[in-house]
Amino acid sequence: MYWRGYRGDAMVAAYANSLARRLPIMAILLVLGLAAIQLRYVGTVHWQWLVPGMALSVLTFAQGWHWLPRRVEARSLDRRARDLAWLPLDVGMRVAIAVAWALSLYLTGNESQRTLVQVLLAMLSVVGLFGFAHHPATSTRIVLVSVLPSIAVFLYTDGWNALPVSLVLIGVNAALAIVAFSYHADFVRLELSRQQLARRERTAARLADAHSEQALRDALTGGLNRRGILARIKQELADGPTRRAGTQPWLALIDLDGFKHINDTYGHAAGDDVLRAVAARIDTIAGVVAHGRLGGDEFAILFDGALDEAGVGAAAHNLAQAVRQPVAHNNVLLRLHASTGLHRMEGADLGPCLERADAALYKAKARGEGAIVVFGDDDEVALAQRAFLTRRFNDCALDARLRVLYQPFFDNDSGALMGFEAFARWSPDGQSWLAPGDFLDLANATGRTGELTRAVLSRALAECEAWRDGLTLAVNLTPRDVTREGAVEALTALVHAAGADPSCILLEMNEKALLGDPRRALAQMQAFRAAGFRLALDDFGAGWSSLSQLRDLPFDMVKIDRALATALTTDPGARAIVSTIVTLAWQLDMECLIEGIETEAQAATARALGIRLMQGYHFSRPASALVAQAMTGRAVA
Repeated sequence: MYWRGYRGDAMVAAYANSLARRLPIMAILLVLGLAAIQLRYVGTVHWQWLVPGMALSVLTFAQGWHWLPRRVEARSLDRRARDLAWLPLDVGMRVAIAVAWALSLYLTGNESQRTLVQVLLAMLSVVGLFGFAHHPATSTRIVLVSVLPSIAVFLYTDGWNALPVSLVLIGVNAALAIVAFSYHADFVRLELSRQQLARRERTAARLADAHSEQALRDALTGGLNRRGILARIKQELADGPTRRAGTQPWLALIDLDGFKHINDTYGHAAGDDVLRAVAARIDTIAGVVAHGRLGGDEFAILFDGALDEAGVGAAAHNLAQAVRQPVAHNNVLLRLHASTGLHRMEGADLGPCLERADAALYKAKARGEGAIVVFGDDDEVALAQRAFLTRRFNDCALDARLRVLYQPFFDNDSGALMGFEAFARWSPDGQSWLAPGDFLDLANATGRTGELTRAVLSRALAECEAWRDGLTLAVNLTPRDVTREGAVEALTALVHAAGADPSCILLEMNEKALLGDPRRALAQMQAFRAAGFRLALDDFGAGWSSLSQLRDLPFDMVKIDRALATALTTDPGARAIVSTIVTLAWQLDMECLIEGIETEAQAATARALGIRLMQGYHFSRPASALVAQAMTGRAVA
């Protein structure tokens, strides 16, 4: 195996590269040797005897030029393989001719000339063995065609006097041949080991690339996952300084409105079909540079920075229309739409870009029906204000920054005070006070909704002790309170610690609390009822609340939204809706209270429709605990 060498492209390259580092040097040495013989014989032989040496010098120089490393590397592997295959014959013939020419001169030369030829022929075999050690077929031919003819000529001309030199020449070349072949074997083993290591490295690199690709891909949609799309956004931001102003890509965040309903109604398999369909449709939109799923039903999309605001708006509109197309699943057509927030990326940080696109998305979701919002200057101001308020809310001691106001509700038939609803106010600076609508999102964002509810209930129990006189104290629950683990136990403990009866506490919740996780919400409501609390459905008629909720959920009271109260005196449709609610509440044995009564005409109309419990500015605005206590005192006196 070592005689002909291992085959294969890698070994061909290895042999060729090794010989390319040696053969040009050997060619120079041979040319110098030929030149030395020619110079030594000038004047002692006819010039025609020197012509073969000159020709051999030219051919040898050409061969050395042919094997220069840079020229070898420029040739194809097939050409290098042919060169290696031809090398033993090519070199063997050149060496044979050179030896024959040198020995012919040896026969005619004097003692000093013969000595030079002997030395050069001996050096030729040694140089050939080590110079072509990585090509044993060639090195063996060099030894054979140089040593054997030389010994024959030496013995012929010098007789037995040349025998010691001949034996030494044979022994030295044999020993050197063994060393050279061993050297070649080591070279082969080392090269094979190197190739095996290179193959392992390539395999490892391929596996690493595959794993990296897999790590960046969303297994469900086949597109980029959160890690992949965020990495792409970071790369775009890093390339930002090289772009002209106004050509940075657009970052879009889209959220699928109605996705949770599909998941809850048709199962997660249907939701998976929707996500795959949406990802495929994003791919078809012109102007999309990259996209990926951030998680759940939220996608991030990079639009081409060459688009102006109108262009990216049109692309986002095309995407919204594509998402609106029904998705087929098990012979059912699933429908939903996408809200989109857009922001042209600036700066070098990922966080601010996502924050701005998310702010635009939040605004789009508030508008509903798949709205598209581009983050603008006004949004920048609002975002800064929100960031300021969020930091203040997150860092403050809630109890120190809270104020609770109390608005009474009455039995309009008798004029009797029935109880109070507690309204929380929060101040970021101790001077301005925000209503829940302005800071409840901050509580959600900072994870303090449970703490907020407990603080309000605790403050209300301590400040407004109307419950001691049998009146009702109503407290609003956040949507998270209705599903939070441990909420029932925490609120029950607060009521018992104050010495109150849970039956005096009315816990109000709106439809949002019921839509997030209906099953969990029902279980939690039943637990609240089991603990003794009474429950009210707040703002009924303001959104998507259905009459079936009154039938299926354990409410003690339904509170009709103020929007219906405002329309009572002018809109027959509003009166018809309120009349239906009142009738159903009466049939389900629920109390019915209407909020937002501001005029006597509204109160009279509500009373005519059968509503007894009323609340609103017509009776009293939310007031301090002192005012509430005074009203309680007058009511029970």
